[in-house]
Amino acid sequence: MPISTSLSLQALLKAAVARSGMSVPTNKIAGLTPAAQALAVAGARSRSATVLVVVPGDADVDRMTIDVRFFVAAIEGLSAPAVEQAVLPFPSLQIDPYRALAPHFRVASARARALHALGSGTARVVVASAAALLPRVSPPARLLGASLELKPGQEISPQDLAAILVDAGFTREDPVDEHGEYCIRGGIVDVYPAGEAQPARLEFVGDTIESIRRYDPATQRSITPLDQLAVVPLREVFEPPPVSGSLFDYLPDDTAIYVSERDDVRAHAQKVVEQIAASYAEVVDANEGGPPDPGMLFIDWPEAEGQFAHATELSQLAVGETDRDPTSLHIGTQPAPEFRGRIADWAAEVRRARERGETVLFVAAGVGRAERTV
Repeated sequence: MPISTSLSLQALLKAAVARSGMSVPTNKIAGLTPAAQALAVAGARSRSATVLVVVPGDADVDRMTIDVRFFVAAIEGLSAPAVEQAVLPFPSLQIDPYRALAPHFRVASARARALHALGSGTARVVVASAAALLPRVSPPARLLGASLELKPGQEISPQDLAAILVDAGFTREDPVDEHGEYCIRGGIVDVYPAGEAQPARLEFVGDTIESIRRYDPATQRSITPLDQLAVVPLREVFEPPPVSGSLFDYLPDDTAIYVSERDDVRAHAQKVVEQIAASYAEVVDANEGGPPDPGMLFIDWPEAEGQFAHATELSQLAVGETDRDPTSLHIGTQPAPEFRGRIADWAAEVRRARERGETVLFVAAGVGRAERTV
């Protein structure tokens, strides 16, 4: 069994996309396992600068994001940090707006990060659940206006910077040791942006940023200097109203949309809509201060689904319609078996596949692990 480099893997995946027909625009591709659907999405990157993938639930968002990141990194040769910025999850808020509960920080910041990346043109693939499409958000100009690109030598007062951070959703804490926190002490501002491994410390001379450094929150010692620091908002709804936008307002005009398991997407969305209506009715019946109408907080599902008019549907099962529809494609795929540490069973399966004349592709994180496996 020969050991190949990542360039060989890149060539194999590109050939698989081309030979299967995934790279050809079509209305529907059936027969794809979840991993094969992710490969189709990664292959679509060659035709569209931005891709939106809609999946049924938030668990599907996590799986699809991981798989698409793997294939995009392999096909385009991106590093792990680069692909994490290029392929972004857009989960649902996972809360009932009529129960006075705030979304989890990681969920809120992930949604804001994806919207910012779409609005600024840096997102390549965004994976959204059906429920994630429904909440109304502030327009792109408002969210981007709460974003910052900070560099040494830039003029901005510590007080003005703090005001922008508060608007972006940061909270003031001293010391700063959690994501979403900031602190101002004289001519020093500490800030911990979401998605960053360490917080950053900005030192000012007057109203000019003199230096930006990463630091260890445990020891407060500087780690490495930075040429720039991006601060992305932690929320998607800003004051003042109106909150009239949606995810679709952030999409570039040439965005390619893929919908995975469309019937399941519709079912998940309708379930959320019914839950919201029931919760609203309960609050109204309890005379709890006149809550906002659901139409003020969410877009209608037909409005969201109307954005799928030119989308490509991805499905695992084929029910025969692809044979009659010239705009559809069927690609037979099977899920890879999982051995969960059963090395002997895995080796036996590899031997059987080779005896059948099949090509076996085993992907390892590095050459050393691949050599040990072989």
